[in-house]
Amino acid sequence: MESSGEMVAFPLLITPIETNYRACTIPYRFPSDNPKKPTPTELSWINLFANSIPSFKKRAESDDTVSDAPAKAEKFAQRYTELLEDFKKDPESHGGPPDCIHLCRMRELILREVGFRDIFKKVKEEENAKAITLFKEVVELNDAIEDESKRMENLVRGIFAGNIFDLGSAQLAELFSKDGMSFLASCQNIVPRPWAVIFVDNSGADIVLGILPFARELLRHGTKVVLAANDLPSINDVTYHELLEIISKLKDENGKLLGVDIQNLLIANSGNDLPVIDLASVSQELAYLASDADLVICEGMVSPFLLLLTIRR
Repeated sequence: MESSGEMVAFPLLITPIETNYRACTIPYRFPSDNPKKPTPTELSWINLFANSIPSFKKRAESDDTVSDAPAKAEKFAQRYTELLEDFKKDPESHGGPPDCIHLCRMRELILREVGFRDIFKKVKEEENAKAITLFKEVVELNDAIEDESKRMENLVRGIFAGNIFDLGSAQLAELFSKDGMSFLASCQNIVPRPWAVIFVDNSGADIVLGILPFARELLRHGTKVVLAANDLPSINDVTYHELLEIISKLKDENGKLLGVDIQNLLIANSGNDLPVIDLASVSQELAYLASDADLVICEGMVSPFLLLLTIRR
């Protein structure tokens, strides 16, 4: 479903939203903090984003859809570095004080202003193609688990394993560029822990081998599932149109996901254009589809997140 019209609040947020919901839950600063001096938390996040600049610059330099990409990549790196340094001097500059959403938004804004739209497009396409070839094997391994609780646990492990493919992290981007990532190996390395919330956002193994097998299992039980993806590209997160294409490639000759009917599967455009999401501002279509949801699952490595899985009975 296409996104259109003005953005609205996610309908399941507790009202009044102004006093019950914050998109960024990390306490970046307190009322007693000096407004002209960055807090230690703000500085740590500014440095985190600064550390990601080399990997973003490298991706931008290799974007063959943009003319003079290396020069524009250098311009992006310089402008974003200067902006982050400005935040260190005055956290109220550039519409601050900075939080994760604001730092992401400014990075995307600069990329688009210098001429880049989707610097991770190539790697997303490559990883989606690899993951699609593994989809049947992963689903059949899950289907072979007779104990329903163990099968669901294995599916959740797959979600966590798939989410490692997040190139917004400088460390993971470096690991990926050196050795790549193995979904099945990652599943084996998930540490046992109590899980209360399931967090999806990335292309490749994350969406194809993590979320979609989980969604397929829910569909098998008669659950209505709504997957909401980004409107515009941001790092290697899957977009609405890319998700439609992925599902189209995975459907068998009968229009099913390895034998499971997907009539109850809907794909929605969240209206978001960042690797984090503010639930106080989503598309009207998503708000409508989620208005009577029994369960909402936000999946990702930072909070809150790009891809929502909304489940309705």
